Amino acid sequence: MFWAGLYNVLLWVAAVFAVPFYGAKMVLTGKYRRSLGPKFGRLSPEVVSGLREEGTPRIWVHAVSVGEVTAAAPIVTALRSRFPGACIVLSTSTETGQEMARKLATDATVHIYYPLDIPCIVRKVLDLVRPDVFVPVETELWPNFIRLCRERGARIVMANGRISPRSYRRYRATSFFWKAILAALDEAGVISEIDAQRLAALGMPPSRIHLLGNAKYDGLAAGVSPELEKEIAGRLGIEPGEGVLVAGSTHEGEESVILEVYQRLLEQRPDFKLILIPRHIERGEAVAELVHRAGFSDAIRMSEIRAGRSRRGERVVVVDVIGELFKVYSLATVVFCGGSLVPKGGQNILEAAAWGKVVFHGPHMEDFRDERALLEEAGAGITVRDGEELFTGIRALLDDPDLLQRKGEAGRRAVAANRGAAGRYADLIEGLLK
Repeated sequence: MFWAGLYNVLLWVAAVFAVPFYGAKMVLTGKYRRSLGPKFGRLSPEVVSGLREEGTPRIWVHAVSVGEVTAAAPIVTALRSRFPGACIVLSTSTETGQEMARKLATDATVHIYYPLDIPCIVRKVLDLVRPDVFVPVETELWPNFIRLCRERGARIVMANGRISPRSYRRYRATSFFWKAILAALDEAGVISEIDAQRLAALGMPPSRIHLLGNAKYDGLAAGVSPELEKEIAGRLGIEPGEGVLVAGSTHEGEESVILEVYQRLLEQRPDFKLILIPRHIERGEAVAELVHRAGFSDAIRMSEIRAGRSRRGERVVVVDVIGELFKVYSLATVVFCGGSLVPKGGQNILEAAAWGKVVFHGPHMEDFRDERALLEEAGAGITVRDGEELFTGIRALLDDPDLLQRKGEAGRRAVAANRGAAGRYADLIEGLLK
């Protein structure tokens, strides 16, 4: 009780500073405008109406943002097949996650924002949702929410659980606090053996931990389609057979490396195109400016294309809108996946591999160790330490198209072969409900 009380005191202290900060951001930039009210429990009449609809069982799935939604969507689909009459609520914490959830998780009854972990707000939203089971995707555990769920008799099942090395260090430092929270979970399904070991080390009973795999494989393999590729190619003006380097989920410090590599590629392949997709779309303008400073005055931003500007042979496209990364990977001849040349833990390399693309990435892949191992074993994931190694690796594969195709196809098969985790998570949830 002492730690719970201290947590709530610190929460209110943080709110004193956070509310004015985010309020100012909302007024000045428009950011958080759609999510701030719902996070305080102010749900729209449409959402309230959807939550009041009857349906059993009542299942609340929570996915923080875009990455977690990719795993949550196939789990929601699997649950819908088992419970056709269920009320399935999918919540997200971010606006980008909410937009993606509405696109990918169409089997959900209603989409909402996850409430702030303030007891009076949590109670208000729980009164509307009335969950029989709460399913946090990955490791998203808020103490007040977990406690109030348990008080109302809701079961709690972690799905697609993973604990990155950085998160594990933080959890270990405060394990006295997290042990009681983990004890409140009925079951936990995790991605890998090391995730299971870390969860047990933090205090969760091993008998409640189940190794079920990564549900993201299901969503990615199912999402690949010729229609999707044709649609994005038409919007970006990419012709069949054009050479394209796609640099996805890049962070500050990586775009300059990519531009240098691309300039060298142009010396040998003047018709090659570059598509840059920064991890955070608010950096779109800065990345576009970086492209111009590198000498590419004929660059175009995807927001401009959406606004009606036609692509007229521009060699560089900067994707500064959300929800396009997976589709754009379909256009690639070869891929670089960011967050890896700089120490950010990497990004999801499976999205490109699902399309049969060879993926280059830097050495900093701590948050995606299993994905890295899978693609490296297939020969479709290649680690590079700097721009020189990236250029050399890309050039070697472009000079051997048959090898490029074989490696990409091996990666695609590796992703497809690992499908089925979403169904296992649905089985775990179904067993608990019964």
